[in-house]
Amino acid sequence: MRVQVLIKEEQGHKTTRREIVLNIAIIGAGYVGLVTGVCLADIGHKVTCVDVDKQKVLKLKKGIVPIYEIGLEDLLKKNIKNKRITFTTSIKEATKSSTVIFIAVGTPSKKNGDADLTYVENVARQIALNMDSYKLIVEKSTVPAETGKRVARTISLNLPKKHKKDGKEKLDFDVASNPEFLREGSAIEDFMNPDRVVIGVESKRAEEILREVYKPLDPHMVVTDINSAEIIKHASNSFLATKISFINAISQICIHIGADVLKVAEGMGYDKRIGKKFLNAGIGFGGSCFPKDVDAFIRLSEKSGYDFSLLKEVRNVNENQKASFVKLIEDKLWIVKNKVIGVLGLAFKPDTDDMRNAPSIDIIEALQAEGAKIKAYDPVSMDNSKNIFKNIVYCEDPYALAKGCDCLLVLTEWDEFKDLNFKRLKTAMRQPIIFDGRNLYHNKDLESYGFEYFGVGRGVL
Repeated sequence: MRVQVLIKEEQGHKTTRREIVLNIAIIGAGYVGLVTGVCLADIGHKVTCVDVDKQKVLKLKKGIVPIYEIGLEDLLKKNIKNKRITFTTSIKEATKSSTVIFIAVGTPSKKNGDADLTYVENVARQIALNMDSYKLIVEKSTVPAETGKRVARTISLNLPKKHKKDGKEKLDFDVASNPEFLREGSAIEDFMNPDRVVIGVESKRAEEILREVYKPLDPHMVVTDINSAEIIKHASNSFLATKISFINAISQICIHIGADVLKVAEGMGYDKRIGKKFLNAGIGFGGSCFPKDVDAFIRLSEKSGYDFSLLKEVRNVNENQKASFVKLIEDKLWIVKNKVIGVLGLAFKPDTDDMRNAPSIDIIEALQAEGAKIKAYDPVSMDNSKNIFKNIVYCEDPYALAKGCDCLLVLTEWDEFKDLNFKRLKTAMRQPIIFDGRNLYHNKDLESYGFEYFGVGRGVL
């Protein structure tokens, strides 16, 4: 195992502390790979991040982060300065210089819901071709069960002949699973203070190395087999998606019988068996994880012979929630055509610029199909939105957005939106109507400012 052992004298103590600095490669400098690489460097390891995008690598070498994540740029610059993290486009270079290799490439959904593992296979092949000593190859990307076996097989098949004798490998390696549980907007905090670290391994050697990787964090370790580790990630995200869809389904009942979903969720959340988190009714979940992982888990279940109808309904509820919100807007505006609609928030959640599967996309497209004119403001995601929408007026702040609008939609619950000057907003608008897709203003008494206010699941017919 290639490690650098540092013996440090603790100030004021006679004893020494032994730190193991592992040489680690991260293949894929996307959201997961970059955050993982920077954080591993910050806890003391020597990290090499690889990405095929030459321009991205050049920017990262200069400390320029291509994504919005709180605290990430400062942490990156710190570890570049301390020479604990480097960037390259060469998998060969990273493979030869590292003992632990994390695969953190994209696994996008196919049309049938399967995870596309093309990038994972390509990386496994490149690792095999460039290995010259023991390596621990770790799945960090979200992948379906049994991917570990396929990665191991790919590496075995692609090892150069010089590393084989009588058809068997002379070069030792392990494959492991280490799913990520990072939330966009709080990814660094999640990495540094994890609820648990899950590792799926098939050898004691792999377990011991991964324990060393995370030892500075002193986390609760869940050690299991590779298949179980792979399923833990899908099961966790699918359960959280189920919780969101459940409260959204309850919100539909509340609308029709005049109940308040916020009070229902509060009453449920005090039950320790249920908990308060992920019981916020709204326009549904988005992002790169929940939709993709739910689809992938449904497909995995089908292939294993089980019809996971519960998750299919979770997906349906999520889609219907956006359609229900659009219908509410259409009902209250009466005529949508040529109306000017202001959108507060575009990203799928606050504290990120991620537009992947953002509910705002489907809602805006539905309103545009009815002839609405859309204005929008988001603190950080407007540049990404411009790659999706070409016929939206982007505004510099919420007040410029409100000018001349027939209504405002709250689609992302940014802190910046919580305490706006509502008198100023009302004065700027043509019609003072707010549709709150995140129930952000449930306690603001907007009616007292002269607004018509419609939340989600608040007993509105």
